[in-house]
Amino acid sequence: MRVIIVKNAEEMGKKAANLIAEEMKEKTSFILSLATGSTPLPLYKDFIKRNKAGEMDFSTVITFNLDEYVGLDPAHNQSYRYFMNKNLFDHINILKKNTHVPNGMAEDIDASCKEYEKMIDEIGGIDYQVLGIGGNGHIGFNEPGSSIGSLTRVKTLTDETISDNARFFEKKEDVPTQAITMGIGTIMKTKKVVLLASGANKADTVKAALEGPITSMCPASALQLHRFATYVITEDCAAKLTLNYETV
Repeated sequence: MRVIIVKNAEEMGKKAANLIAEEMKEKTSFILSLATGSTPLPLYKDFIKRNKAGEMDFSTVITFNLDEYVGLDPAHNQSYRYFMNKNLFDHINILKKNTHVPNGMAEDIDASCKEYEKMIDEIGGIDYQVLGIGGNGHIGFNEPGSSIGSLTRVKTLTDETISDNARFFEKKEDVPTQAITMGIGTIMKTKKVVLLASGANKADTVKAALEGPITSMCPASALQLHRFATYVITEDCAAKLTLNYETV
C-alpha cells in the first residue's frame, strides 16, 4: 500500500493522472476502470487538459465504469453514463464504443452483471482502477457487509449512501435504491488501483481503511491486500493518520 499526501484536490488529480499516464505509455491498448462522483473530477479535468495538449492519447483506451443506478436511462442527467460523457468522454479522443457502463435498464439485470464481468475477464482484466471512497468506506457501491470475493452484481444502497447522493436529485425519494456495481473481488483482480480522497469529512473513513483492520464493515480496507494499491489523498483528509506517509 502506497499513500501519497497532496495539498489539495487539484494536486490530487494531477498526481493520479501522472500515475496513470506513465502506465498508459507501456501498452498500446490500455484498460481503464473509472469512478463517478465529485472526487475524481480533478483527475478527469487533468485528463482533458493533457489530451488537448497532445500529452495523453485515449484513442486506443478501453474503459469500464464501476457502477450504475438500476432504473435510470443512460440519457437521465443523474445516470453515470451521462456523467461520464459530460465530464470526460465528450472532451477526449476516446471511441464511445470502447466505453462501457453497466446497463441499469437491462431486462435481466443479473445476466447483464455476469456479462459485464465476463467482458472484463475476456479482455484480459483491468490495467488501472480509479476509486473514490464513501463516508461509510464503500468503494463502488460495495456497501458495508460486502464480501471481499464479490463480483459484479446488484446492491441495495444503504440509507446513508442514499442520503449522501440525494444532493444530486430534486428530492431524496428520487434516488434509486439499487445499483449495479463491480464487486470487491472484481476490483481486487485489477492490476493497479488508485483511490482518491479529499476533504476533512473523509478523514475518519480513510484512517479506518488504511490503519484499521480488514473488515467487510469498511469495504475499502480490502485494498490493504492489493499488491499495487495507491491512495492519493489531500492533507485535510490525511489529518487523522498516525503513520508516516509520502508527502508531495
